[in-house]
Amino acid sequence: MARTTILIVEDDPAILRGVSDALAFKGYAVLTAERGDRGLAAALSGSPDLVLLDVLMPGMDGFAVLHELRKSRPQLPVIMLTARGAEEDRVRGLNEGADDYVVKPFSATELVARVEAVLRRSAERPSDIRSLAFPDRTVNFDRLEVDLQDGSKLSISELEAGIIRYLAVNRGRPVTRKELMQRVWQGVTREMETRTIDMHIRRLRQKLEPDPSAPSRIVTVRHRGYMLAGLDP
Repeated sequence: MARTTILIVEDDPAILRGVSDALAFKGYAVLTAERGDRGLAAALSGSPDLVLLDVLMPGMDGFAVLHELRKSRPQLPVIMLTARGAEEDRVRGLNEGADDYVVKPFSATELVARVEAVLRRSAERPSDIRSLAFPDRTVNFDRLEVDLQDGSKLSISELEAGIIRYLAVNRGRPVTRKELMQRVWQGVTREMETRTIDMHIRRLRQKLEPDPSAPSRIVTVRHRGYMLAGLDP
């Protein structure tokens, strides 16, 4: 059986070596790149199962790499590596389609837990819902896209797909943030905060709501969580 392959795109030699050793010890095959442009090329040609992507790198920064990956391989799981205190980097990465982030400095245990959780989400996507139809757009889970009436398409990440799918499976009842963390994030680490879920909900509303400032499809149920509404009969 082929081993799961992780691509690490990181320009700090010490971090690159430490992450490579930790993942190899857990049985993963490892690819590495020390520049953003080389990392993008490796992601497109080497068929990794997941990418660990640093934000600040020569050649192309992590955001530019992420942008290109989401156009070419929208289903490829990506975890961003960000500097401590750089909250704007974490917010931007999640908004642009990253599946998760890890803050430097991080422990090998935390990193492996994040990798395993993201891979598990990717491998265990339920197959009972292939698409979700709203009056003016359709979510296609196989392609990880939102198809609009005018023919245009919006990409969604694996994590976004997991959230909307879970809300759809549980339509008719509010889903708490804690439940989303347990069922979609699958209990990653304590650093996953409720505001991270709120951030993903805001991003989904930008793609699914006619008016994101007045959500009518992913609605907030006060003190209880989120609920899906507005589907075609």
